Amino acid sequence: MISISTTQSDVVPLPSPTVTPATESSVAAATGVCVTVHGHFYQPPRENPYLDAIERQASAEPAHDWNERIDNECYRPNAFARILNDRGQVTGIVNNYEYMSFNIGPTLMSWLERYDTEVYQRILEADRKSCQRLGHGNAIAQVYNHIIMPLANERDKYSQVRWGIADFRSRFGRDPEGMWLAETAVDYATLEVLVAEGIRFIVLAPSQAERCRPLIGPNQEGEPASNSEWHEVGGGQIDPTRPYRCYLKPETRLLADNQLSPLSSHHLGRRHFQNSEAPAPNTPYIDIFFYDGPISRDMGFNEVLSSSHHLAGRLGQAVRGDHRPAQLICVATDGETFGHHKKGTEKCLAYAFTEEFPRRGWTVTNFAHYISQNPPAWEVELKPVTAWSCSHGVGRWQDDCGCGGGGEWNQKWRRPLRDTLNWLRDRLIPIYEEAGRKLLRDPWKARDEYIEVIRDRSPANVDSFLERHQVRQLEDAERVDALRLLEMQRHTLLMFTSCGWFFEEISRPEGVQILRYAARALELAAEVTGVQLEKDFVAQLALVPSNVDFFKTGAEVYRKLVVTAQISLKQVAAHYAISSLFAKYPREQRVYCYQALQEDFQIQRMGSMTLAVGQLQLTSEITRETEVYVFAAFHLGGWDFHCCIQPFGSRRSYTMLKERLFGVMQEASAAHAILEMVRLFGDQSFSLRDLFAEERHRIVQLLSQENLTRLDQLYTQVYRENYGVMMAFHRDELPVPVELQVAAEVALGHRCVTAAKALELETEDPEALLAEIEAIATESGHLRCQLNVPEVKEILEKKVWRSLDALLQPGSAAEDRSPVTLETDIRMIERLIAVGDRLSLGLCLDRSQELYFDSLYSQIVPLCLGWLQLQEASAGDTVVAAVALGIAGSGAGWDLSSIRQLLELGQTLAVDVEYWLNQLS
Repeated sequence: MISISTTQSDVVPLPSPTVTPATESSVAAATGVCVTVHGHFYQPPRENPYLDAIERQASAEPAHDWNERIDNECYRPNAFARILNDRGQVTGIVNNYEYMSFNIGPTLMSWLERYDTEVYQRILEADRKSCQRLGHGNAIAQVYNHIIMPLANERDKYSQVRWGIADFRSRFGRDPEGMWLAETAVDYATLEVLVAEGIRFIVLAPSQAERCRPLIGPNQEGEPASNSEWHEVGGGQIDPTRPYRCYLKPETRLLADNQLSPLSSHHLGRRHFQNSEAPAPNTPYIDIFFYDGPISRDMGFNEVLSSSHHLAGRLGQAVRGDHRPAQLICVATDGETFGHHKKGTEKCLAYAFTEEFPRRGWTVTNFAHYISQNPPAWEVELKPVTAWSCSHGVGRWQDDCGCGGGGEWNQKWRRPLRDTLNWLRDRLIPIYEEAGRKLLRDPWKARDEYIEVIRDRSPANVDSFLERHQVRQLEDAERVDALRLLEMQRHTLLMFTSCGWFFEEISRPEGVQILRYAARALELAAEVTGVQLEKDFVAQLALVPSNVDFFKTGAEVYRKLVVTAQISLKQVAAHYAISSLFAKYPREQRVYCYQALQEDFQIQRMGSMTLAVGQLQLTSEITRETEVYVFAAFHLGGWDFHCCIQPFGSRRSYTMLKERLFGVMQEASAAHAILEMVRLFGDQSFSLRDLFAEERHRIVQLLSQENLTRLDQLYTQVYRENYGVMMAFHRDELPVPVELQVAAEVALGHRCVTAAKALELETEDPEALLAEIEAIATESGHLRCQLNVPEVKEILEKKVWRSLDALLQPGSAAEDRSPVTLETDIRMIERLIAVGDRLSLGLCLDRSQELYFDSLYSQIVPLCLGWLQLQEASAGDTVVAAVALGIAGSGAGWDLSSIRQLLELGQTLAVDVEYWLNQLS
């Protein structure tokens, strides 16, 4: 007899109970060989500063943008990492974030929270489960927007750390114990900020250590250290299998201020520090882990991740045979290595975490858990200013040091760009302080706490923030100015994002992005105080050389790529106005980060011409500034648009304007209509090219649809008239004329898309529509057509998931269906998958596979067990698990045939169900 409880636990864990705090007795011991794999997951902020959204990036095709593409290749696969058997079937799905140490940049986490909630929640869940297992969570914080901390002024250092901590706390519900420094760039001034803000540990590269020694005083065994001599490890020789304590002693800060090594023989003298005494009892400190450099490099650049066996073997080479009670093998690399840079390697991690490492007796842990049981027994001193991706300190972000370069291009632009942005930051400080003091009690405290608004821009939260910080009850215009000033400071921080200097040229997207942040900061300063800094800023950019002849200097990069992308409220109104010709907006509509309130709207069509006139109130969700506009959008037909915007004056003037425009429209003269618009609005106008990219692309597709429909009809006619001719070519194995082949592929593709869209909308009989798609697949196969129908791929993927969800989800009433209905539903899913294969669409069924696997052990396996136990009971065994009987007896539909069909569906989805099929044989 099979026990339902043992089977469920042996095969795969059922959904975990509510996570509760781990007790000391339940926490895993960090003894013997412990392994920590750290992933630094990060994407630079890519949002348009005016829209708070990422616009389409053509280089990321087929994804909308690079965040989406890397999410599909890395972040999601790690949240649902597969363990496969030798037949390529799924035997387990692992949340890698539950086992690896990780930091995820706040800008990336914000994107995931908005655009991939499922992955976002899996990450939060993983941290909770690691807290339950180890007593300490896997997640650590990150300095907010990835600035190079040693190059920041003290105030910015504090804001970056405070924002990073606050962002982390708002997501994970706990304070971070560790923090990841951008590019692991560090100096002693940065360590002081981290210690002051309660950060317990950081992770660095081995090359960043200068020297180390055993701690002076009682060690872990209670014995005083007998050797206080320093060991020089400046060449990366530090032992990465133990944590270290770094004291912030007065002399180290003195060395740091002079950017000297502790071993320097300059005027401070080397001998003075050679065998210094133990630190004073109250000396502040931070603990540091140094990752294993050679193994970490191999993970990124060699074949260590080709299999979990190779990974474990490489890690095993770092195990020390000195019989210490505990040692930590820790590696760190960009998290995007696992799936994006190295496709499929998330599977290697999943199997290593759950099978390979435990088989060797290794404990999978995180930094906080390890250090809680194995506090540092060694002290370390760092080199003055270092980073993991530059061998010249932090030259990569301010000098022509050669890092990140190559070929004929140089990086002479880095230093003047850094100087220019430092100049702007310093010029904005007195502007912020002077204007801010009139509105905010403590402008700098308000900036540090502004992260609360960034995380939640709801009106109630913004009001609460302003009430805490305002010097008095502010007028509406003053509240807008306060938010503008804080946004000015936010963009001032964003313009120092490290990626702007990381690569070889200022005109790359990363360099342009930080200049866009600078431009927005300049604009906000001018709006609040009237101070115009842009002219001087551009003059300084003229001293920044570009490697691209088209630009020559940073000033031209700014003029051609930054200024042209700036957006005013008038442009937002024009976007709304032209879009309203093609979309029926409700009275309240969100347009990116603006709330649009339609006060009045009227549209009239006459032949090929369309005129829309309206009154619109726009409110920024970020600064709360509000403007009311009058618009007139005129579509002349085809690609010709003429749109005019002006501030709202009065109801009387608006009514007269509207009457006049619609009166002219009656003349059916486009020329007269445009002349009247010019007379009423002035010379400034907007056209289709002034729309934001996403909406412009949508309207272009709409305008093209009529022509495309005519072409589809033409190609279909050519195909039908020449079908016999094409078949004759194929019978005689002759190459089909390309004109006829193209006509066939276009015609069949059009039919396929039409049928698939109808299937998606369920406007017709699904059975007939699927049969039509199957017939098209057969026809295209006979003619050797390759159909380019990405829309069909997406529709079939969604249809499979929805059908499976309806079949498996609790409350779907599946148990009330007859065996015939169940068979039909299952067969429909299998046919959807099969036709996708026949059309060579390369269906991605990952989400359907995850849905099935989740249901396998929560629903399908209990059905199997219940049926088996009922069989045993009917054979004379009277001991039947009540829970199994309850499941199996819940409906007449679940007979043996139905259960087998469910299991066979799992085989179609490449899930390993062979054991249960054999049990039911």
